[in-house]
Amino acid sequence: MQSIHTSRTIHYLQYTSGHRVTVTSDIIVEAPMTLTVNGDAWLTFMCTPNDLDALAAGFLCNEGVIHSKNEIASLRVCPTGDNIDIWLDHSVDKPEYWRRTSGCTGGITAADQIINNNVNLKEAYLTPTDIFELISLLLNIQSLYHKTGGIHTSALSDGKRLSVIAEDIGRHNTLDKIAGRCLLDDISPERMILLTTGRVSSEMIQKSAQMGASIVISRTSPTSLSIKMADQWGLTLIGYARRDSFRLYSHPERIIHTNQSEDFVKEP
Repeated sequence: MQSIHTSRTIHYLQYTSGHRVTVTSDIIVEAPMTLTVNGDAWLTFMCTPNDLDALAAGFLCNEGVIHSKNEIASLRVCPTGDNIDIWLDHSVDKPEYWRRTSGCTGGITAADQIINNNVNLKEAYLTPTDIFELISLLLNIQSLYHKTGGIHTSALSDGKRLSVIAEDIGRHNTLDKIAGRCLLDDISPERMILLTTGRVSSEMIQKSAQMGASIVISRTSPTSLSIKMADQWGLTLIGYARRDSFRLYSHPERIIHTNQSEDFVKEP
């Protein structure tokens, strides 16, 4: 099987204040990967070619196609590195329509949202200090980002540590990789918190809820629809998380204040 690389060395010209120099650097790889289910090509991901088994399994799990790894008869990344071949122990209908979602790589999901109000969230509670420490861990753990830039990182946490970490050019793909790794490796934490460096859009909330996350923390912004969905489904949504600040958009009851200095003060 040929080696699949996540980064590639390139040469480019750097112009600064009238001077030009040649620079050698690493850049992230973007590759098309076709998902084939029971011999039928379903769709093509644009992704970072790592953890592809988790990407395939997690995508099917987050789309509600499978719910257990026991449904997977075989899962194979083809030697050419451009196809993920998965066979299930049952027949399944390919969605007739796919909806393009927002994001740098154009995520894809089935046309109809698969989640209703009856989501099964794994409860978690955090203090503000916990959030600052978790976002610091996330920013420090970004191995591919520190090497190449241009990539998103997401992580699963129980509130104290990061147990599953995924990096990809597509923020949607990172959540599928986390879901897939949990499915394939039988990871089922009692408390489920998701952290991400990417923008939280509606499909990110959909995937988070499908996974059972009760708290979603992002380095950047949510969208208006993601806030509405988080509020409706009972998720605590946090955006613009830094090492010393964050914005809380929905269900604040899961954030516990341990002293008076952590109390929220309304603006006059």
